[in-house]
Amino acid sequence: MPPFTLPDFSQQKDQPPHLVVVIPARYQSTRFPGKPLADIAGRPMIEHVYARAAEVPGVSAVIVATDDDRIAEAVARFGGVARMTRSTHRTGLERVAEVAADLTCDIVVNVQGDEPLLEPRMVTEVACAIEADERVRMSTLRRRIDDPADVSNPNVVKVVVDLQGDALYFSRATVPFVHGTATPTFRHIGLYAYRRAFACELAALPATPLEIAESLEQLRALEHGFSIRVVETQYDSIGVDTPEDLERVRRRMAVETRV
Repeated sequence: MPPFTLPDFSQQKDQPPHLVVVIPARYQSTRFPGKPLADIAGRPMIEHVYARAAEVPGVSAVIVATDDDRIAEAVARFGGVARMTRSTHRTGLERVAEVAADLTCDIVVNVQGDEPLLEPRMVTEVACAIEADERVRMSTLRRRIDDPADVSNPNVVKVVVDLQGDALYFSRATVPFVHGTATPTFRHIGLYAYRRAFACELAALPATPLEIAESLEQLRALEHGFSIRVVETQYDSIGVDTPEDLERVRRRMAVETRV
C-alpha cells in the first residue's frame, strides 16, 4: 500500500508560521502499549493521525512529539517530522509544550496520537475559537451525547459550560445531574488549541488535586483560574484507548474504503 501524499510544508518557510499541529505520542501505555504503531489498513496509527492533521487548511507544520525511537523512526519512514522529548512528562500538554517552546507560531493545536479518524475540520473549529477572540487562550470541543450508555461511562469524559461557552467542569462522572428535565449531556473531545505562550505557561504549573483525581489534564487550567472556551461540534471520532477501540476503527475504515 503506497504512503499518504503529505503536503510540502517547506514551501511555507517564507511565511511566518501561524498554526502548528503537535501530536504527542508515547509508546508506553497502561491499557495499550505500543498504540501509536498499531496497524490500521497497512499503516501505523500515527501515520493516519498525521495525514489527517496535514489536511487542515492553513496549517504551517505537523510535528509528532515523542520520547520513543520506534515512533520517531516510523514517522520518518512515511515522510513526517518528529521531535524527541523528555520521558518524564506526565501529560500530553507537557510534551506539546516542550516542542512549542522552540516554535514561533501563534497557535498550537494538540491533536491526540490515538485519533486516526480525526476530522480535519475539527482542528479548524478549535483554532478559530482562539482566532475570533483575543481573550481566549485555550479552546477545546464538545459534542452532544446521543447514546444513553455513554452518560454513565467513566471512559467518556463529560463537560459542562457557562452561558458564554466556557468550561465549568470536566468529569468522568455524570454531569450535570438531570433532575426531571431533558438537559443534554455533552462529551468532551480531547482536542486543544492554545496560544503558544500559554501552552508553555500552563505546562509549567504544578499538577492540581482535581486533575490528579479525575486524571484529566485540562482541569489544571480551571483549577489555576484560567478559562477554556468550549466549541460545540457536529463531527465525531473514535479515540483508540483499548484494543477493542482499535477493532472499531479498523471496521469503520474498511467500510469507508469500500464506499
